[in-house]
Amino acid sequence: MVERVGHSPAGSAQDDAHEEVPDREERAARQLIMTLADKPEPTALSAPEDPPAPLPMASAETPPASRDIPQVEVLAPSRALVPQEIGAPRVSAGERLVRIAYAAGIRGRLITSPLSKPAKRRVLATVTPPLPGDRAAGIALRAGHFLVHGVKLPIAQLDFKNGTRMAPPLERAVHSYLWLRDLAGSGARPQVEATALRIHRMWLDAFATPGKGHAWEVEAAGRRLLAWLVHAPLILSNKAVRGRTLAALDKTADWLDSHVTKAPDREAEIHAWAGLVAAGLLLPEGKPRRLYAEAGLARALGDFVGEDGGVQSRSPLSQMDMLELLTELAACYRSMKIEPPKFVGAVSELLVPPLLAVVHGEGGLGNWQGAGAVASERVSELIGASGVRTRPLKEPRGWGYHRAHAGKAVLQFDAAPPPLARYARSGCASTLAFELSSAGQRLIVNCGGAAWAGGQVPARIEQGLRATAAHSTLVLEDVNSTAILIKGKLGAGVGEVEVDRRTVGGTRGGATRIEATHDGYAGRFGLNHKRVLVLREDGTELAGEDVLLPASKRGKRGKVGYAIRFHLGPGILARLSEDRKGAGLALPDGSHWQFRVAGEYTGTLSIEDSLFVDGQGRPQPIQQLVLQGMAPRSGGSFAWLFKKMG
Repeated sequence: MVERVGHSPAGSAQDDAHEEVPDREERAARQLIMTLADKPEPTALSAPEDPPAPLPMASAETPPASRDIPQVEVLAPSRALVPQEIGAPRVSAGERLVRIAYAAGIRGRLITSPLSKPAKRRVLATVTPPLPGDRAAGIALRAGHFLVHGVKLPIAQLDFKNGTRMAPPLERAVHSYLWLRDLAGSGARPQVEATALRIHRMWLDAFATPGKGHAWEVEAAGRRLLAWLVHAPLILSNKAVRGRTLAALDKTADWLDSHVTKAPDREAEIHAWAGLVAAGLLLPEGKPRRLYAEAGLARALGDFVGEDGGVQSRSPLSQMDMLELLTELAACYRSMKIEPPKFVGAVSELLVPPLLAVVHGEGGLGNWQGAGAVASERVSELIGASGVRTRPLKEPRGWGYHRAHAGKAVLQFDAAPPPLARYARSGCASTLAFELSSAGQRLIVNCGGAAWAGGQVPARIEQGLRATAAHSTLVLEDVNSTAILIKGKLGAGVGEVEVDRRTVGGTRGGATRIEATHDGYAGRFGLNHKRVLVLREDGTELAGEDVLLPASKRGKRGKVGYAIRFHLGPGILARLSEDRKGAGLALPDGSHWQFRVAGEYTGTLSIEDSLFVDGQGRPQPIQQLVLQGMAPRSGGSFAWLFKKMG
C-alpha cells in the first residue's frame, strides 16, 4: 500500500463560498415568533414537515446579526472531513426557522413563549457524571491545594480579585473548572461539597460578570459552562450561592452566544458550542439555543475531526479532549431523556480507533505533538465511559500514526506532515520519528510534554521539546524538519510524506515493513529523508535504515552534518560496546536489548543526556543514543538494528 499524505492548498474557492440568507426565510422566522407558542413544540426527532433544506450561510451582504448562523455545508474533501453523512441533526422546517431566528439574535423566550413570563431560573435535570476524574487531584483539593500536572497551589493563596499569579496549566484548569470533575470523583457528595463551594464562591466574587482575561476566553467559558451543568449539585447545594450561580450560568451562556464564532481556533470553538448545547438542554426555554448550537457543533467537529477519526491537531491530548466532551454531552442528553443526535455517537466512534493507535503495550499514550505519556488508567477509563468498543486504527490518513503490533512489541511511527498552523497548539516537528515498547516497557520514546510547559516542565524549554531533535528521528545540521514558531505554531517544512506499508516474509519469519519519505529538508539542503522500519513478527527485532536522497536529479556538492537520535525509555541504562558501533541496553524489567550499526559506519555513536515527560507532567532524566557524522549532499544510507537478547 503506497500513499501520499500532505497538506491541501489553503483558501480554495469552495471553502470560502457562501450563500445569502433568503429574505423570505428571515421574514418567516420573525412571523414564527408570535405563533410558536400556540403550536405543539416540535422535537429534533419529529418527522419533518418538508424535506430539510441546508442551513443558509452568511455572505458579505448578509445583515450582521445573521452572520453567526452555524454553517453545515458539505466541505471540500481536501479538508479531511468526517464522513459526509455526519452533520447537523435533521430538523423539521419549523425547527429550522427557530434556529435561523435564534442565530439572528432573537433569544429563546421570545421564540418559544413570547407572551408568557420568564421561566424561573433552575437546572432542569441532574446529570450523572460519566467520567471519574483524577482521584489524586481531587483528594489534594480536599486537603487544601490544587494539583495539576504535579504543580501545587494552596487554595488559601488564591486571590482572584488581585490576580494571583498561576502557572499556565493551573490557570487553564482553574478557570475552566476542570478541577470540579476531579473533586466529584474523590468522594461522596457530602465530603466534597464544602471544598467545591469554597472555591466557587471565590471565583464568583471576582468573575461573575463577563469580562476580559483568561477567565473569559471562549474555550475556558465553554468548558466551565459544561462543567457547571454536569456537576451542578456541587455548586447549587448552598442557598446563598445558588441564585448567584444560576445567574452566572445564564450570563455565561448569553455571552457565549455572541462570542462562540470569535474563538481563536476550531478546538476552542468546539468547547464553546458544547457548552451552549448543554445550556440549551438543561436551562429553561433553551430549545432554540440547543438547535442553534447543535448545528454549530456538528460543523466545527466536521472540520476538526478528519475522515480517519484523528483530530487535525494530531495531538493525542486533543483527541482525548474531544472524546471527553462528547461523552459528557451525551450524559446531558440522557439526563433529559432525549436521544443524542446521531453525530455525537458517530464522532465518538470515529475518535477511539486513532486514540488506540497511539497506545503502547502498558496502555499509556505515546509522546506525540506535545503530549506526555498519559497513564493507562486515564485512557482506559475514558474509553470505557465512551461506550465505544473497537480496535486501533489500521489505515491512518491525516492522523498519520502507523501502529505495528508484533509479539509483545508495539511500534508507533509518525508518517505524516505536522498539523497545519491553524490547528496546531503545541505543534512538533516529529515527522518520521518512532516509539517502540516491549512487554509494557518503553524502549524508544520522544521527549514530549510541550503542551504542559509552564508547570513542572519549564516554559523556557517548550520550543526545544517541540524540535525535531526531541524526537527519535534524523536531524540535519540541528535544523528542524518543520519550522518551530512561537505560541505552538509551525512554519514551512514538511509538506508531503510518501508511505508504503506491507507485510513481508523471509527465512526467519514474517515482518511488518513501513517505508516513509518526507521533503522537509529539500529546500535548504536539497535532500529528502527516507526511513524504513521492519518489525519482526515475534517482536524481538526492529531493523531500520535512514536514507538521504537528492531532492533533484542534480545533487549538490559538499557535505552536511546529520544526527540520528534514539531517546531511550525511563530507567534504561545504556553502555557502548568496545568497537563503539553498538550499545547494550539494560531495561528495568531485567531484559536486555542490543543496538548495532550495520555496515561500515564512519560516523560516531555516543550516549547523551535527554529527558522524558510522563503522564503527570513530570520531566524525568533519560539517555539517548546518537549516531552523528557528515554525509555527502549526493546522499547517504545508515542502517541500524535493535534486537532483544536471550
